[in-house]
Amino acid sequence: MADALHATPAPAAPPVPTLVIEAGRLSQNYWRDLWRYRELLGFLAWRDIMVRYKQTSLGVAWALVQPLITLVVFTFVFGDIAKMPAGGVPYPLLVLSGLLPWQLFSSAFSGASGSLVGNANLISKIYFPRLVVPMSALAVALIDFLVVCALYALFALWYHDLPSWHVLLLPALILLALLTALGAGLWMTALTVKYRDFRYVVPFLLSAGIYVTPVAFRTDMHPNWRGLLALNPLTGVVDGFRWCLLDTEPTFYWAGFITSLLLVAILLVTGVWYFRRMEREFADII
Repeated sequence: MADALHATPAPAAPPVPTLVIEAGRLSQNYWRDLWRYRELLGFLAWRDIMVRYKQTSLGVAWALVQPLITLVVFTFVFGDIAKMPAGGVPYPLLVLSGLLPWQLFSSAFSGASGSLVGNANLISKIYFPRLVVPMSALAVALIDFLVVCALYALFALWYHDLPSWHVLLLPALILLALLTALGAGLWMTALTVKYRDFRYVVPFLLSAGIYVTPVAFRTDMHPNWRGLLALNPLTGVVDGFRWCLLDTEPTFYWAGFITSLLLVAILLVTGVWYFRRMEREFADII
């Protein structure tokens, strides 16, 4: 009985945190919330990778089919029939060095463009920064890119054309290609939520874009068109990839690369602006 009288009182329950909802606070904390939800970003990225490659008979080999077919067609049409100059580089390597950034961009752009509609159930139920969804779509593009990199390495060994120290700068160009895809994807995914017809625009843009991007030809072999080609932000990315990977690539074309940097910055900033402007309506109209 005495022990019960002198027993230590139970500790008081910790105070329950109070959630205060104020006008304008969401915009102020948005970028902080984006960092707080980084685990969700990783989960969605891992989910997309598993959905793409799980229970497939060929697995990552599917990522090789499209670039291999494109390589054969472009080499035959532009190299053998049109006799496009390769500047002393084996033509398959010239095409592959252009396909690397194009494959990365097209896969990331396509995934980001349809990301919100593909996650409609998640968006309509809980709050999180919606920017997480298109950003997570970039992970699958990186996996596909690594597969095509392995294909390029095999061709480089076969032709005895290994890259120089320039290859150390390749990660910066990979980031630039992803930012280009993200900027364009933010525009397209926000427009697709409001106007579903835009989902049909993406395949058309990719089908036409590969021909206005110097994938199958070198820009230095067409100096009269180099300024016009630089208006495509991927032109500087492709030229940068070739400067990093091809040992015989000429001097880096800084004018075209700076133009690409400016265009990518404009595309990314305006894409984030429009995405954030439409974000409040996503849950209502999706």
